[in-house]
Amino acid sequence: MTRPSRLLAKYLAMVLALLVVAAPSLGTDSPFDLIAQADLAYTTRYLPESMTEAIALYEAVVPDLAMLSDRSQAYVLNRLSQLCYEAALFTDGETPEDEELYIKGKEYGFQSLRLNPEFAAHEPAGFNEALSYVTDPAALHWTANNWGMLCGMMNPIKAFLEQDSVLALFSRCVEVEPSFWGASSASALGSLLIMSPGALGGDKDAGLALVEQSIVTAPSYLNNRIILAEYWGFTYNFFGKVDGVRDAELIERETAFILEAEIGDWPFWNRQAKSGAERLLARLQDMTD
Repeated sequence: MTRPSRLLAKYLAMVLALLVVAAPSLGTDSPFDLIAQADLAYTTRYLPESMTEAIALYEAVVPDLAMLSDRSQAYVLNRLSQLCYEAALFTDGETPEDEELYIKGKEYGFQSLRLNPEFAAHEPAGFNEALSYVTDPAALHWTANNWGMLCGMMNPIKAFLEQDSVLALFSRCVEVEPSFWGASSASALGSLLIMSPGALGGDKDAGLALVEQSIVTAPSYLNNRIILAEYWGFTYNFFGKVDGVRDAELIERETAFILEAEIGDWPFWNRQAKSGAERLLARLQDMTD
């Protein structure tokens, strides 16, 4: 897939540079002013420069988080977890910069989860048990996304050991708020169940049902259709690598729908879906020529 890389390749340096340039205003603005500025940049984060600006502004609030209510702290931390995950989509392939973003995104997510005193109290005894006390879908969803991407960068044995926690996060999000973020926790959980071997908790039929339901729940969120085309249209080996085509007609149908659809209410993610559709069609052509 061709993605507008360039920016964010030097993520940390760019954020530092932005903070230096903006230092006079950041030094005088209150956390609420910074959040308002970040929220404005967030609305056009499909532009790399807006994404970088939004991250820098939300991160400028972090030193003063204790001044905010728990709800406002969770809002900032969840936005940062989300944006770290999304920012990596601007680079081509898996880069060291991507890994840094996912690590930071996971850390912000856990910081948000631990705002819940019941989660924090029960976490030492067992992660899955602690999750039963969490009711914040954003913290669950974005932590899971970042951690899941990190698993994809690990050696397979370590990834398998940690994948259960990622599944638990997505599962809890589906329980708490099935429609959150275009029902994308359901489609993400479904993709993992489709790809995972049965011996490791995989269940292709249950996974497909989750993905199909996510499309019904949020028909305007095109990325769920990418999940269907990618993870049901192709087949995967034991290590999660594409090894064949299961349903070429489905891939062609879903990608055609995505490419013809309007951007609508999901300006960042539906643009990503359209790029993803082109990538899947290219992969299908390569595998069927």
